[in-house]
Amino acid sequence: MKITVRYFAQVRELLGPGEDLQWPSGAVDVPATVGELRQWLMGRSAQHALALDASLPLRAACNQLMCSPQEPLPEGAEVAFFPPVTGG
Repeated sequence: MKITVRYFAQVRELLGPGEDLQWPSGAVDVPATVGELRQWLMGRSAQHALALDASLPLRAACNQLMCSPQEPLPEGAEVAFFPPVTGG
């Protein structure tokens, strides 16, 4: 499964513009929802944990549509994380 993750505003400042993720077929730790992806990403590094902390009011979009943490992740999805208000 392949997913593209994009970061915006202060999340981007901490993690960069984004990353491409890929799991082998049959992998057991593959996130199934946007919320699970956020949790999985937080486990990647201390910087990820800081930028995506569950206490932060981050919003998410899947394939350029605002979504909830329960949104299923389809193959090839583009997921973006950003604060509730972004500039410019």
